[in-house]
Amino acid sequence: MTPAMNSTRRLSARAVALIGTGAVVAYALLAAVQILVWNPQAAVPGVGLDQIYADVAATGESMAAGMVIAFLAVGPLLAIALLVGAWRRPEGRASVVGVPFLVLLALGAPAYFWANFGPGMALADTFFVSGGDHSPWSAPLCVTSGLAVLALVGHVVWNRSSRQ
Repeated sequence: MTPAMNSTRRLSARAVALIGTGAVVAYALLAAVQILVWNPQAAVPGVGLDQIYADVAATGESMAAGMVIAFLAVGPLLAIALLVGAWRRPEGRASVVGVPFLVLLALGAPAYFWANFGPGMALADTFFVSGGDHSPWSAPLCVTSGLAVLALVGHVVWNRSSRQ
């Protein structure tokens, strides 16, 4: 492999790692805002967010903001670790470097569900609404996770067919 090809491969693997990290961080941020801001406002329209949180607390419930953020921070922390690894060992192929980021994005939907469970139940118990999503902003999260699963399946199929 020529030095120019090695340089291109290094840049490509690093670019994939940067994009993957950005995608995982953006996913977690959108999930946190959806759980802690947009969903409560959609569940109780016309009531301010501070009042929603106060009413939830008055009934002995909690929106567990700290727990939500801590739970959702796992994905970005893992992505940053993967980024550091890709930066230190840039000889990897971009398609291989991208796989763990796709796995993190695919696992985003279950992580969102579990992070949202407590706050959703707190809203349901306080305001007698469904504990599910009231805001449409969870849809892009689920679509992103679904596309990541499809990309992973495509990666496996492509690699198996190219070996034969």
